[in-house]
Amino acid sequence: MRDLQAIQRRDYDVVVIGGGVNGAATARDSALRGLSVLLVEKNDFAGGTTSWSTRLVHGGLRYLEYFEFNLVRESLREREILLRTAPHLVQPIQMTIPIYGSGTRSYWEIQAGMVLYDVLSYDKTLPNHRMLSKAKMQQLFRAVDRDNLRGAAQYYDGQAEHAERLCLEMLLDAQSAGADVLNYTTVTGLQREGDRLTGLTAYDQIHDEEFTVNLPDHAVVVNTSGPWVDRVLGLGRRDGEAAPIGDERKIGGTKGSHIIVDHFPGAPDTALYVEAKSDGRPFFIVPWCGQYLIGTTDLKYTGDLDRVKADDDEVDYLIKETNQVVSTARLTRDDVKFTYSGIRPLPYVGDKKAGSITRAHILNDHTKDGVSNLISLIGGKLTTHRQVGEEMTDWAFKKMGKPVPPSPTRKRPLPGCILPDDDRIETAYQRYRDRLQTDTLEYIFDVYGARAMELLGLIDDQPDLAEKLIPTHPNIRAEVVFAMRSEMAHTVLDFTRRRTILAMNANYGYDVLEPILDTLRQHCGWDDAKCQQETADYKQFMEENCIPDYVLETSVEGRSLQAV
Repeated sequence: MRDLQAIQRRDYDVVVIGGGVNGAATARDSALRGLSVLLVEKNDFAGGTTSWSTRLVHGGLRYLEYFEFNLVRESLREREILLRTAPHLVQPIQMTIPIYGSGTRSYWEIQAGMVLYDVLSYDKTLPNHRMLSKAKMQQLFRAVDRDNLRGAAQYYDGQAEHAERLCLEMLLDAQSAGADVLNYTTVTGLQREGDRLTGLTAYDQIHDEEFTVNLPDHAVVVNTSGPWVDRVLGLGRRDGEAAPIGDERKIGGTKGSHIIVDHFPGAPDTALYVEAKSDGRPFFIVPWCGQYLIGTTDLKYTGDLDRVKADDDEVDYLIKETNQVVSTARLTRDDVKFTYSGIRPLPYVGDKKAGSITRAHILNDHTKDGVSNLISLIGGKLTTHRQVGEEMTDWAFKKMGKPVPPSPTRKRPLPGCILPDDDRIETAYQRYRDRLQTDTLEYIFDVYGARAMELLGLIDDQPDLAEKLIPTHPNIRAEVVFAMRSEMAHTVLDFTRRRTILAMNANYGYDVLEPILDTLRQHCGWDDAKCQQETADYKQFMEENCIPDYVLETSVEGRSLQAV
């Protein structure tokens, strides 16, 4: 239970607004270096851009064409750090780039880019690239479009299938170092006196209570709210009156949408990185958790940041382009199992082409806006979040006039860090194999890593928690209880969308709603009224954000989209 009275009494060195992957990395780095930290997030952790990414930890190969060599080098270094410190959540994935005579880049241009990519990742543990001739490409990928094919390039990057859990583990590590982290806490005002922020007001949605955090003279505020950066800056108050911070727009986000489909004829075993035939824009076809993740689009966006959904034409675009790359795919709208869309928090650049906007992050110190202890993150990628956290913490120490100690996060493993040959895994298999199926044990260690032992401990006290939620998936009831008790989940959506991926591979989560709610009734004290409200909220979120409009506009009976 969160203690708002204690939070209001505490003098914080750093207050972080925004609980996505960059905010989590900042809170973790600051807490591990001995600073007192408060992080507040208006929804659930990783509920924004972090949760809507392509889930790749990549070096940014295409940034080479914009000569952003520093960004590529930084990304490649950070990829290597994550492969080492979070091996249960970040794993290598092979990427293949088919090369066509009609493409925007020739075979030799791509080969030169791959050589440079290898040079910039000179300290990597992944293999170097290799080029494939036309004949080899056709042999390895027999269903890929052969028209004007020249060959292919293959290389390795990283994949974070459960990006939300990467964010969560950083927050858990921050908590263990003394940080206070609150989800469902909306900042409602930033108090200004002179050239400083002296406090903030926030609304705790869980307890329906507003509270105030007073900032000591040395404290700093870090705005990592992603697409909502400008909205947070507009919360400035002076003597009770509105006093927005700065008068220039900072964020000019672009919309990126994805679709998820099951295995299809000709589906590749490795990821494809291809150019769309209609407009030349690069997109990915990525094996993901037994399904395929296809995306993304890149469109200017000026709509509601809290209601972002893949448009029907975006879905059709991704289907059409995939069918043109993999001639045997024959995907249709009926094959789409889930869609999601998010906003990249890119810098505002007016009418500049969306794909050409820099993906390098910018630390915007608001001293020039008359506030000396506030900084905002503009941009940022999943891959480079740790570096952002380190830079933000360095800035905080300098602002406070303190010596800057080295960051421990370059080498410190995340709480779940574990390798497949760890003795704890074999011990768990021997101990629980009579109660849990092998697929469930394998899944639990893949997702929870070393923290699986704590989850499995719930089964010792309450054997019914070993039951699967539904027969077709490895998830068990213990995960529901674990999410609520140990992972700061508060809603069904928190569990199905961010603590697990059940919303994305179990009929928008509808198939597991009843067993989840039954578990919450039995083990977490939820009553019928709360379960009914959660069901209504869940259905509303899915319809507004994930279920395509073309499905909602027709009968849903054939797809069994029924709220329990």
